[in-house]
Amino acid sequence: MLITRRLLMLAGSAFALLASIDTARAEETIRIASLASGTVAWEIDTILHHGLDRKYGFSLSVVPVAGKQSADVMLAGGATDVIVTDWIWVSRQRHQGADYTFIPYSKQIGSVLVKSESPLKSLSDLKGRKIGIAGGPTDKSWVLIRAFAKKTLALDLAKDAEPVFAAPPLLSEELERGGIDALITFWQFAAPLKAKGAREIITLADTSKALGLDPETPLLGYVFSEHWANIHPGIVTKLANASRDAKIILASDNAEWDRLRPLMKVQADQDFEALKAGFRAGIPQSNAVDLEAAQRLYAVLAEGGGSDLTDAQATLAAGTFARF
Repeated sequence: MLITRRLLMLAGSAFALLASIDTARAEETIRIASLASGTVAWEIDTILHHGLDRKYGFSLSVVPVAGKQSADVMLAGGATDVIVTDWIWVSRQRHQGADYTFIPYSKQIGSVLVKSESPLKSLSDLKGRKIGIAGGPTDKSWVLIRAFAKKTLALDLAKDAEPVFAAPPLLSEELERGGIDALITFWQFAAPLKAKGAREIITLADTSKALGLDPETPLLGYVFSEHWANIHPGIVTKLANASRDAKIILASDNAEWDRLRPLMKVQADQDFEALKAGFRAGIPQSNAVDLEAAQRLYAVLAEGGGSDLTDAQATLAAGTFARF
């Protein structure tokens, strides 16, 4: 009986230990929302393929989503722990009482493109022209371009040109067939167009510098609630480290991109190379964000984008950027 009792006690201790291990493992799972073939999926796949999540003591679980709005809803409802979006949205949510916060993912935004044979050479040539904008009236690239044109050319492109808002793939087709004269679109749609000969009439980096902004300021990042981060101490640092290691691989290893190519759903070699170069160009220099530079960018976007973009808040919400 004594032996049996001891065995039962040992068995109970073992089960308790296993249960605690399982609980710890469950607590260290990060659920991240991602489009199946979006640019974020490339980094996530790199993390999983190389076991970078396990290297830093967590398990990364992908939650498929159909688009940004779906991801926002899932984060709010607790169906996912992390999404990728911009910190303007984070600041707006914090002003409304949410506790979301941000660590950098990419500094890429958009491009201003015309066809290779287009006579348009500069922003001043866009007066009276039809401009396609992929991100809607509050698209950050569109707001910055408008601010630049007003400051340097006394030109209000919203009134002095003809803006057309539509989905990125449709606008890419419209530019190629001549239905629009210029296009402001997301970098992953601009890259294949530039590979086919489309050219930038101005870069967003030049625009930022002219407005007194830092083009190195990352706009997109991993976003999560502070409450979630607080009940999982160290989890944010683990995610940031895994992301950093994945970017190091993607910045230098061409074989890794060959492995990712099926996921990218790209056929032409020139499009593949353009997307690879575009992703690499968007890698932030560090996981830290210059708060003063971010506030300057926010002020320009708040003025140009209005309440639809920033909810009429003139200043960046405290806590927008995570501390870890």
